[in-house]
Amino acid sequence: MRLIIAEKPAVAAAIAAAFGGGSKTASAYRLSNGDAVTWLYGHIIRLGEPDEHDEKYKRWDMSALPIHWPVKLVLQPDHKAHYEAIVALARQADELVHAGDPDPEGQRLVDEVIEYAGLTDKPCRRVLINDNNPGPIRAAFEVMRDNADYQPLSLSALARAVSDQRYGFNMTRACTLAARAKGVDGVLSVGRVQTPILGLVVARDKAHEGHAKSHYHTVKATLSVGGQEVTATCQPGKDDPVDDKGRLTNPAVAQAMVNSLRGQTATVQAATTTARQQAAPLPYNLLALQADAAGAWRFSPKQVMELTQSLRDKHNAITYNRSDCRYLNGERHAEAPALLAALAGVFGELVAGANPTLRSKAFDSSKVTAHHAIIPTERVPDLTALSKDEARIYQMIVRQYVAQFYPPEQWRSTEVVFSANGHVLKATGRVDVAAGWRVLYGKEEVDAATEDDQEGRSNLEALKRGNQGMVKDAASQQGTTKPPPRYTMKTLLQDLTRVSKYVTDPKIRALLLAKDADKQDEAGGIGTPATRDSHIETLFKRGFVEEKGAVLLSTKLGRSFHDALPALAVKPDLTALWDEQQRQIEAGVLDFRTVIRGVDATIAAEVARIKEHGLSIASSAPVCPVCGKGHLRKRSSTKGDFWACSAYPACKATCPDTKGKPDMSPRKATSTRKPGKAVAS
Repeated sequence: MRLIIAEKPAVAAAIAAAFGGGSKTASAYRLSNGDAVTWLYGHIIRLGEPDEHDEKYKRWDMSALPIHWPVKLVLQPDHKAHYEAIVALARQADELVHAGDPDPEGQRLVDEVIEYAGLTDKPCRRVLINDNNPGPIRAAFEVMRDNADYQPLSLSALARAVSDQRYGFNMTRACTLAARAKGVDGVLSVGRVQTPILGLVVARDKAHEGHAKSHYHTVKATLSVGGQEVTATCQPGKDDPVDDKGRLTNPAVAQAMVNSLRGQTATVQAATTTARQQAAPLPYNLLALQADAAGAWRFSPKQVMELTQSLRDKHNAITYNRSDCRYLNGERHAEAPALLAALAGVFGELVAGANPTLRSKAFDSSKVTAHHAIIPTERVPDLTALSKDEARIYQMIVRQYVAQFYPPEQWRSTEVVFSANGHVLKATGRVDVAAGWRVLYGKEEVDAATEDDQEGRSNLEALKRGNQGMVKDAASQQGTTKPPPRYTMKTLLQDLTRVSKYVTDPKIRALLLAKDADKQDEAGGIGTPATRDSHIETLFKRGFVEEKGAVLLSTKLGRSFHDALPALAVKPDLTALWDEQQRQIEAGVLDFRTVIRGVDATIAAEVARIKEHGLSIASSAPVCPVCGKGHLRKRSSTKGDFWACSAYPACKATCPDTKGKPDMSPRKATSTRKPGKAVAS
């Protein structure tokens, strides 16, 4: 008997269905051939934490840093019964089949169960499944390999998890304790991904606020040519003063250009019309859905994660919701007629124009990673059974899928080049041919970057080379350079996939780009679709960023903390360097323990720096009136709130609390009163 261990219940169900279904128990499917298929719920085993190794680490103490503790696996208590059922089945089995997702994380989370249960001596095969259709699943079982072949992949994921855990625990405690010495309350968390996200927001805020305005000038001319009026833009000459975007910077030069154009003969030097088309946007992955939902409804990434989880788990209305892929397996195209027919009952108007025989570029098996794009299932819920927000997200997913079966948007664009008194002028025109998939989207949803301005909407196809006319008028329009826009949730999410463009170190940039070389929607990014929402949520929770209207801003605390940290912490360098090492582990040329030792050395150096120099962070806490060195921090005791010096126990000064503020009057400030027992952080 074989025991097949899948990463998720849905994958286990798909495997069972591919081999005839079988009977289902609380913990497994029993197949007719005697095999069993069980499942995990993601990581049911986790890494042990410092205080689970030694209780002394429950207390945050700078002298105890850096903390070193062994790598230890711990069973999640809420999965104990299911884990025990898996182990019982495994002990009965002649062979195990590892059916985790085909990536390092998927490899690790099944391996850690096998390791924790002491089943490493049991024969184990590895099946790689990235399509839950019966045919591809059965084909994958025909080409299984020994699970030991994939151990480097598992160790790579382990090294990353241990490194992230140790870096987060040590750096968060060191920074928090150093900040408390200056009177800054709260937890100042540090993370390999979380802190560089803060770095992006702070850098954008500083660039926005530090922008020095300058003016540029655009010369527009109104031409009468070939019986029609055309608006054209005069191009600067090769010797004219321009900015980095090729715009005139000297108003006198612009005005001279205007004067030399008015009343002059204009001749068409070239006229080119090109047929163009644009295909529908690809189906959603999680990040693209989070970005669009943030733009349309101001939903946070966490909200979208929770809403899609509900649509998947509660309503069975969508496929796997944490996917980083926007493509579908080719075999999925055969399911389109049935799926569109199921959707038609609720989305008749959307589906009416869909042609299931059309095959968009989304159907490409070679581009599917561990999971395919997020699409609806044939379990189409009544929209009234969904919450308002669930319905909004569901409709976005449905529309993006249905758009794959609409023809492309088609138009003709025309560019006309004129000459007039030695100047070159250009005009563009557009003629819409067919809206195609655009009929599914409102005008306000059209990407501003692809929408032509009103000037370019005219039909210039009648103009031919040699046509002559006159410059009826010309004018110089002054523009003002704009600072980089502050982040919105949508633009921040989009930038997390391409932070490499902000990296100045060519080696680090190259490493980030290499990391994402096989990904479609990532170009040197940080974080994963499944974790980015939690990192952003933590930044809000810690008070490092805030949302004002649609704009994201770094707070005073967030910016002060950012500025106090070393560049290594606030830039994506760690992601790039650690990822390179993980690829070396996967290739079998680097031992995972060597990587962890290197991370420990980095942490030790940073902790030593903080111990020696402290943290240069601003504090609004009042200076201790007794020692003059520490800061007063609000504490709680069994007798109520009071304020105590951050230099305790060297200074035992306390002050009463009056309406949330320390009463530092001379008669009440004292260095002899013993503070009450403070509530632990």
